[in-house]
Amino acid sequence: MCHELSFTERVRDVVRSIPKGETRTYKEVACAAGSPEAARAVGTVMAHNYSSDVPCHRVIHSDGSLGGYNRGGKEKKKLLLQQEGVFTSS
Repeated sequence: MCHELSFTERVRDVVRSIPKGETRTYKEVACAAGSPEAARAVGTVMAHNYSSDVPCHRVIHSDGSLGGYNRGGKEKKKLLLQQEGVFTSS
């Protein structure tokens, strides 16, 4: 039986593949998930992600700003990225 992945599953798979110490923009994730116009929808998927195996803190805005983080807010997201060696503008 063939199972086609949902948009949410594709987004989570893309985000799982982001290496430690790297980030991707919401648009880059949307493109990699096969829906290049769905950057906002990626944000929605990340906002509702509570799975620790999906490193949603590695997804940022195209302008380099952090965006939200549902597991501790922007300061926690910034700290996690700094611990991974990512230096952000906000």
